[in-house]
Amino acid sequence: MPETHRIPVANATTDAAPDVAAVHHEVDSDDWLVFCHGLRSDKSGSYEYRCQQAREAGYNAVRFDARGCGESDGEFVDSTLATRLTDLSHVVDYFDPGSYALFGSSFGGKVAFHAAAEDERVEAVATRAPVTTNGTFDEYRSAVEREGEWTFDTGERIDERFFDALDRYPFDDVVGSIEIPVAMFHGGSDDVVDPGDSFAAAQRLESDVLVERFAGEGHRFSTAGEERLLERLFDWLEWLTDRNGEV
Repeated sequence: MPETHRIPVANATTDAAPDVAAVHHEVDSDDWLVFCHGLRSDKSGSYEYRCQQAREAGYNAVRFDARGCGESDGEFVDSTLATRLTDLSHVVDYFDPGSYALFGSSFGGKVAFHAAAEDERVEAVATRAPVTTNGTFDEYRSAVEREGEWTFDTGERIDERFFDALDRYPFDDVVGSIEIPVAMFHGGSDDVVDPGDSFAAAQRLESDVLVERFAGEGHRFSTAGEERLLERLFDWLEWLTDRNGEV
């Protein structure tokens, strides 16, 4: 059975360290795949299914809630790109794999890219509809500049801290640092993150890059699209293993 862990995350601004909730789908293997959820998502739902499929494919799979999301401590407004990178780093250090692959969806794709640029243990990055340009959030930025914050229809808020952190991590940092294989899967009808952004990012990266456009799929994939995505993901990871002897 998957095991849930509470992982303390150091926070220099407070005396108390918030806990993030992580679930480990364990298998007797040295292969690890860590999943990063999107901006307003969490580790439940599709990530539970993805981890189950990863385990069946022979991977120790880990999914977690960034602070302010799901079952983790904190407020959503405190969850920025910088804090999500910190949360991911603590989760990985807690399980301490010798190497691992990352999968990130939407904003989680941006988290995965920048984590890979900083951690030499990352051996491959796969993403779905990754955010690769800060322009994706221009509408929210304008609202924050006018009103001081933006509130989503579900009540979650972001303020200037979100954009301060976003601006500290340009995609140029990834382009200049990442040398590992990358896969980007993108719905051709995505109206949240422009599919063209993935193709533009692929042209800039200097590593091996696979880009696949899923015709008819939006920002959220259909059940059939998700199945195709996972099939392609694990085929790609297997190909990397066969090519390199490890992932």
